[in-house]
Amino acid sequence: MVAGPATVAESGRTGVGSRAGIDGSGRGLRLVTVVLAFACGLTVANLYYAQPLLAFIAHSLRASQGTAALIVTMTQIGYAAGLILLLPLGDLLENRALASRTLLGTAAALVVAAVAPGIGVLLAVSVFIGLTSVVAQILVPLAAHLAPAEQRGRVVGRVMSGLLLGILLARTLASLVAAQWGWRSVYLISAVLMVAVAAVLVRVLPRRRPAHTATYPRLLASMGQLVRTEPVLRRRAACQALMFAAFSSFWTSIGYELLDRHHLSQTGIGIFALVGAAGAASAPLAGWLGDRGHGQFASGIALALGVVAMAAAGAGQGSLVLLAAAAVLLDLAVQGHQVISQQEIYQLRPDARARINSVYMGSLFIAGAIASAVSGTLYQQSGWTAVTVFGGALPVLALLVWAVSRLRARRPVAAPPANAG
Repeated sequence: MVAGPATVAESGRTGVGSRAGIDGSGRGLRLVTVVLAFACGLTVANLYYAQPLLAFIAHSLRASQGTAALIVTMTQIGYAAGLILLLPLGDLLENRALASRTLLGTAAALVVAAVAPGIGVLLAVSVFIGLTSVVAQILVPLAAHLAPAEQRGRVVGRVMSGLLLGILLARTLASLVAAQWGWRSVYLISAVLMVAVAAVLVRVLPRRRPAHTATYPRLLASMGQLVRTEPVLRRRAACQALMFAAFSSFWTSIGYELLDRHHLSQTGIGIFALVGAAGAASAPLAGWLGDRGHGQFASGIALALGVVAMAAAGAGQGSLVLLAAAAVLLDLAVQGHQVISQQEIYQLRPDARARINSVYMGSLFIAGAIASAVSGTLYQQSGWTAVTVFGGALPVLALLVWAVSRLRARRPVAAPPANAG
């Protein structure tokens, strides 16, 4: 095992946390990669446990479907706030301590959610669950720091596979656990897991001390400068925000559709959610393509798949098979584009990866929170078709942004005029 006291010092070089910087061999990096993947998956799952449980929480707490859907929205709002307010601390504070202590806050918030007496308390504490679950996004840039430059895409892809499996399996596990012991047990079990993850991180991760000496307010202010000066960050954040909004609109409302139209049980909804786990398979492939310089082409394919997925979801609303196929395609598209995007933005400023990730992921979850609220209202008022029309328009816009960027990249640069002689 990697010794707990090991330290990775920050420097101006890329690949500062190379394998040699962990234990002198590839074993240390492999172990840390596995731990980071599991930690990211278990942590980010907290954002998605509620999605398949909304109808049952609404019944238990005597709330409307639209109000219950706000649980997802409030969690994503909290997560977006954490990305903006907490994630930049990854460029300022020692990463291992920051991650493990934040997880203890997550555990406390989950316990409150488990005993919430009414929907108001659950909505309020959902903000704190989202706020502290930002640990997953502290750990992904850490993986990029620890990996050698030539392996960074693959390492980030493997860690993202764990994160994505957490996203995709969370709905299934929540449904199955709730079917046996009720929805409150999901939050209690996750609280225990968060304490366990915090302990493992302390034992296994090397310390990483950023070299920044700037104050926290100045770090926050510098994120605005990153947005202004990094067009790649703006483009990648915009495209993935639109894709994640489509993802959120689909998964926020699909539980209602499966219950109302297809009359699935809680276990049946969980099994349906399991098909989306196939989307995690795209993460290592996307990282491999990015390492070989095919990221731009793969991005366009992923965005086009998102359009196809939402069209299939609308056309196949009466068929569980088509809905499942749409779920797989959508998850493949969203997760593949995510890995390629993060690989590209992490190359922009190695000294500012936490803040770059803060801007990027904050954009995603603000868009996701809005989409969740809109889709919940649309479903309640107009049904599944309205949700898929709304969700389908989002990857179309992302594909247009991608197409415009590719056209601009191919446009020849005018030569400067020759000096008058």
